[in-house]
Amino acid sequence: MKLYCLSGHPTLPCNVLKFKSTTIMLDCGLDTSSALYFLPLPLVHSPRLSKLPGWVSKDGTVNLEKRELLDLSTVDVILISNYHCMMALPYITEHTGFSGTVYATEPTFQIGRLLMEELVTFMERVPKAHGTSYIDAVDVWSWKRCYNMQEVNSALSKVQLVGYSQKVELFGAVQVTPLSSGYSLGSSNWIIQSHYEKVSYVSGSSLLTTHPQPMDQSSLKNSDVLILTGLTQIPTANPDGMLGEFCSNLAMTIRAGGNVLVPCYSSGVIYDLLECLYQFMDSANLGTTPFYFISPVANSSLEFSQIFAEWLCQNKQSKVYLPEPPFPHAELIQTNKLKHYPSIHGEFSSEFRQPCVVFTGHPSLRFGDVVHFMELWGKSSLNTIIFTEPDFSYLDALAPYQPLAMKCVYCPIDTRLNFHQVSKFLKEVQPLHVVCPEQYTQPPPSQSHRADLMLELQPPPMAYRRCSVLGLPFRRRYERIHLLPELAKSLVPSEIKPGVSVATVSAVLQSKDNKHVLQPVPKPVPVPPSKKRKRLMEEVPDLLSPKPLLSGAVPLEAFLASLHKSGITEVKVEETADGHILHLQAEDALIQLEEDATHIVCDNNEPLRTALRDLVLRFLQKL
Repeated sequence: MKLYCLSGHPTLPCNVLKFKSTTIMLDCGLDTSSALYFLPLPLVHSPRLSKLPGWVSKDGTVNLEKRELLDLSTVDVILISNYHCMMALPYITEHTGFSGTVYATEPTFQIGRLLMEELVTFMERVPKAHGTSYIDAVDVWSWKRCYNMQEVNSALSKVQLVGYSQKVELFGAVQVTPLSSGYSLGSSNWIIQSHYEKVSYVSGSSLLTTHPQPMDQSSLKNSDVLILTGLTQIPTANPDGMLGEFCSNLAMTIRAGGNVLVPCYSSGVIYDLLECLYQFMDSANLGTTPFYFISPVANSSLEFSQIFAEWLCQNKQSKVYLPEPPFPHAELIQTNKLKHYPSIHGEFSSEFRQPCVVFTGHPSLRFGDVVHFMELWGKSSLNTIIFTEPDFSYLDALAPYQPLAMKCVYCPIDTRLNFHQVSKFLKEVQPLHVVCPEQYTQPPPSQSHRADLMLELQPPPMAYRRCSVLGLPFRRRYERIHLLPELAKSLVPSEIKPGVSVATVSAVLQSKDNKHVLQPVPKPVPVPPSKKRKRLMEEVPDLLSPKPLLSGAVPLEAFLASLHKSGITEVKVEETADGHILHLQAEDALIQLEEDATHIVCDNNEPLRTALRDLVLRFLQKL
């Protein structure tokens, strides 16, 4: 069993597991942080941005070494854990010869489609003179132009929807099962198991009580190998504390007459932010402040969150049967406190009023409607931009807009497992081996003294890095084989010790679709040879009966007494580490009695050897 690691980003993983005869890709995250190496793409020409020099990375290069680690056309299936980890799917399914199946839950599929549609729209609506944005795809080690909707639709046509705890058989070799991970709508951990081996894939999980179904931990117990990825990117930040800071900074800005800009994804944390503001706005006298959600998929995102009731936590599920909308943003929309628009053009231009709060993308500040608001509000110190997504360095994101007068607040909200929660979780599920990115085995470079910000396990976890191949530390020892009923009837079990019976079997092993069946040995049908072909035809040899298997032990004292009765009296016994050696001095013979074998050494005296063999067989049981 081998694990190929194609991504160096621990929260946007892309690994390939070779298990038995299947090749399984675990997630295909797209690292869009490379967008920070480019200038922002405004919807209209910006004289200020156009005069800026090209943006380069701190290392001076963004090209990655091309390495042929794995032929992706050999991948049989792709398992998706959440919608953030499927953004590179079109690059894999459309450009590598992939012909397999992608498995994901329905919310992951639908919201992932929205995020890809939003990304494509952001890129395609930019004037062509500026449309030079590239994104680094984790699967090909090179710069790639953003995919289009035709490629997105083709990639999504290969997705097969699954539900939590649904068992899916892959080619008869292994079985995969998605489990709730508690992180986002439809997010999953995966169990990959055969009859005797179990691998758990834990990616992007949360133990906090938010809107998704809680994490299923019990099904992950007793794994041979647990692959751990997608821990929190901000281990020192408490999500509840960040929510409080977000609300207080927002209220402070609105009271001062300023506007608040929240760069965010169109699904995920925004649902929790809107719910938090719903509870906070009246007490903070923000009841008349308009909230705008601007995204090409804003309407679909808000609607999908309300209809996936079975994927929500129990508290929100119960509201559906009252009936009430599970999320309060439905009431905000009905009362016109929250308005959503596909872009800044059209209705938004006529209905826009300030001061206000705007939720829009993209969090990198390199494309999307957020670029327009940065140009519009960046020169006033009354306005505030609040970063809630932890995927990007906010200082790098703001760099092309400097000098900037508007206030900047960093409130990263990441509900995924932190190191303390992971340590407790691993003690409960008790895997034999843990595999994780190397970033989790050492403290962050900026806080090298914090030993609590790393995984300390016994035995130590196996760490991987980008472009590495790990041999997972267990071997397959057993395989399940089925007996046909007619063959089972012919077995004659013999009890070798209380409660344990053994039977010999002669059969033909048939293997098909990774299933193994023992069938009775076919009897050859005698065919009378013709006179012309008598010399050419080969006769089918008779099948010989197998030699009987022997069970038991030869007791020394009883065997010596048996030799004495047979007239062999001069016996010298020598004790060895494995048993005893009996020297028959008069007969010039030797008998070695060991735990699992008996050897008779007798030169040129076949009658004596046969007699000694028969004496030994008296003490053994034939199977």
